[in-house]
Amino acid sequence: MNVGQPEKKHNDFFQNVYDVVRLIPAGRVTSYGAIAAYLGSKGGARMVGWAMGSSYTEHGIPAHRVVNREGVLTAKMQFRTPTTMQELLEKEGVIVKNDKIQNWKERFWDPEKEL
Repeated sequence: MNVGQPEKKHNDFFQNVYDVVRLIPAGRVTSYGAIAAYLGSKGGARMVGWAMGSSYTEHGIPAHRVVNREGVLTAKMQFRTPTTMQELLEKEGVIVKNDKIQNWKERFWDPEKEL
């Protein structure tokens, strides 16, 4: 296991998702599907979305760094305000226009390759 890599020992899929999300570096973003694939649940993007549902307002889980596979801020309405997700990303240097990350390929963090 690499340093900083989450241990996939939890029986709780949601907790495994949160462990991965906590490792996304500031200024980087990933997708629901990339997290699902890393956790061995390829095709489980919706399950990751459900897991993320309760994390949008919790401290310690940078949920703003998880977007859809095209870099669209599909969960923006889950945050305190509809602009919070974009504001958090922009503070980290991520360019967002019309609810879509503009430099998606450069900012994409793939847990399967990075961890």
